[in-house]
Amino acid sequence: MNTEHRYTLEKGSKKHHCPDCNKKTFVLYIDTETGDYLPEQYGRCDRESNCSYHLNPYLDGYAKAIWEQEQGNRSELPNNWKPKRKKAISQPTPEPVFFDFETFKQTLQPERYEKNTFIQNLFYRVQFPFEVDEVTKVIQLYRLGTVANGYRAGANTFPFIDVKGNVRAVQVKQFDEQNHTTGTDFLHSIIEKHHTRNNKPLPEWLEAYTKQDKRISCLFGEHLLSKYHSNPVALVEAPKTAVYGTLYFGLPETPESLIWLAVYNKSSFSFDKLKALQGRFVYVFPDLSKDGNTFKEWETKAKEYESRLPGTRFIFSDLLEQLAPERDKSEGNDLADYLIKQDWRLFKKRNIQEQTPQPEPEKVTKVTKVTHQQNIIFSHVAPLPKVEVFKTKRIEQPQNWINDIAELENYFASIELPTQPIKLNRCSTITDCSLFIKSHFATVKANNGKRTFLPYLNRLQELKQVLTTNLN
Repeated sequence: MNTEHRYTLEKGSKKHHCPDCNKKTFVLYIDTETGDYLPEQYGRCDRESNCSYHLNPYLDGYAKAIWEQEQGNRSELPNNWKPKRKKAISQPTPEPVFFDFETFKQTLQPERYEKNTFIQNLFYRVQFPFEVDEVTKVIQLYRLGTVANGYRAGANTFPFIDVKGNVRAVQVKQFDEQNHTTGTDFLHSIIEKHHTRNNKPLPEWLEAYTKQDKRISCLFGEHLLSKYHSNPVALVEAPKTAVYGTLYFGLPETPESLIWLAVYNKSSFSFDKLKALQGRFVYVFPDLSKDGNTFKEWETKAKEYESRLPGTRFIFSDLLEQLAPERDKSEGNDLADYLIKQDWRLFKKRNIQEQTPQPEPEKVTKVTKVTHQQNIIFSHVAPLPKVEVFKTKRIEQPQNWINDIAELENYFASIELPTQPIKLNRCSTITDCSLFIKSHFATVKANNGKRTFLPYLNRLQELKQVLTTNLN
């Protein structure tokens, strides 16, 4: 009987519902001589690690029975003949191989932050510069790091650390001076390329690491779930957006404070990742997309996930979907694109959870879309200053910095400014002291008393303290 290649799995991307798990991941066998499908039980489920259903027509007597029929030995298949259903032995899910922890720790070396474009932008170049202490806390919270050398020198590292503290992957992103992404990579890939170019063997851990199929197998910031056991979660797409969310809405310092996490990309809104959020209230902020496709896709998935995660509530805010212009949607803008245009001090004054009462877990039955009143708590991210939060915010009386400015000007005029780089703090180094002082004085004089520009005055005072200490 030469029927070895007559029955084969259908080629192409067409899938059917699996008779075992009912997922649309089933590839049917076809008769290559006739082009017809075999009976619907013959096929293989692509969910090999979760289902493993595979019924092969050569292993249960079907192919032999057909052959004998065609040889004239039987006029037809017996009416009572049924193929035996054989299910492939389920293979255990392979244990993940983690990123080498010692290699990861090198990205956290303090002196590297001086070259980190993303971090330095937060201090000096964004419209509303952040305090050094605030940025430092966020660096420590998410364990952000820096690539020191090579073609990604100065890039920021976003580590994906699971709930047990294992580093699953390290994303590398390069930014321009407006903190727009100019390049994306992964640290393991950079290390692999370096060894290959220099004809060096790969480290043993990297050999095993690169052979696995899934590397980004947890949420960005997932390690915070074990530290903040009951805090609500704000879930976004990209790690950068999660970082901005924390800088604007604050660290998770109370049980009501949000933990900002990221899934990685649009297709990463998956059950395997989100099951770590079981029992939490999760505020979801999909990126904008043409016709709102991402929002609809995530909302549909969340409805299914809620039914499988008891006590979990997914709450979607459609504020950006309602207010964003079509251009922003077509460009795929996200929450961070709106946050960075606002003064972060306004956000620190508001307590999100006071504005959004949490429903009781036992009453949770379906995915919730944030109501109009609940949307107000996030409304100051939209480019519409008429929203209520702006009407009700407290007006700060501007202070007068004239005396502070005069005192600083007198001090810097009385000393010989150093020509070598000056380390201002653990994350910042001034390469041109004279230019730094000149630009900062121009800013504070033009914006005297405005709290938004207070960091410029504070940095001048900080520089004075550093220089005074060095002179003494």
